[in-house]
Amino acid sequence: MKPNTQQLNDLIIQVRRDILRMVHAVNSGHPGGSLGCTEFLVALYQNIMDRKEGWDMDGIGEDLFFLSNGHISPVFYSVLARSGYFPVSELATFRLLNSRLQGHPTTHDNLPGVRIASGSLGQGLSVAIGAAQAKKLNNDKHIVYTLHGDGELQEGQNWEAIMYASAKGVDNLIATVDLNGKQIDGTTDEVLAMGSLRAKFEAFDWEVVEITKGNDVEAIIGGMAEAKARTGKGKPVCVLLHTEMGNGVDYMMYSHAWHGKAPNDAQLENALGQNYNTGGNSDY
Repeated sequence: MKPNTQQLNDLIIQVRRDILRMVHAVNSGHPGGSLGCTEFLVALYQNIMDRKEGWDMDGIGEDLFFLSNGHISPVFYSVLARSGYFPVSELATFRLLNSRLQGHPTTHDNLPGVRIASGSLGQGLSVAIGAAQAKKLNNDKHIVYTLHGDGELQEGQNWEAIMYASAKGVDNLIATVDLNGKQIDGTTDEVLAMGSLRAKFEAFDWEVVEITKGNDVEAIIGGMAEAKARTGKGKPVCVLLHTEMGNGVDYMMYSHAWHGKAPNDAQLENALGQNYNTGGNSDY
């Protein structure tokens, strides 16, 4: 049985706590984008994706997810652990020497849930397209999901992949863009303005769904259901997910400053106070 909205929101608060504690412990990591995507990844793993019990790299007979903007690993690791892929206690090893939970996800340590190494930006969509085409060859009707940063779309390889996906009719693919308008050096408009991403994806012959309340779990579930309904009709699907970087921590929101900066002791206490543990889950 899928969790209800209250259970999802309780888990979202717990994942925020995980993110904050992980980056604080090693004074390193990327809390801003991680917090901004918490609702999406919790909804994806707890409600939206069709997942099998256990884990294997082949992923036959289930939906797949590829994280392209790998620097938001804190939220990815937390959601994977709290979805049963590996022990929650392992979150305490984030970014430590010899840990499986490095700053950017890798595959050489065989961490369950991680399908690609995604340190370099711009490559996740290309890999996902290959996986989606493999599913078609195997007559596997499941969906391939991806997540990308909006600043990441400044990498040219994305647009080669976007062109290829529509040209080859890769219609079992849903690519979500975290549209928060910020990246490490400022706003995306200041660094390299991209204009209308909806217009660009539509010009590349993709279906486009916009989720304007990208930090509302019910809006995400509804929007992703619409996106799934558009698959299988000859075109890949893009979801433009409007989020706020640092969501859930007031002093991190509305600024790019917390893209890759860890909170100090006082800031951590403040942030955890804003995200009280609601019970049902617990800190590692």
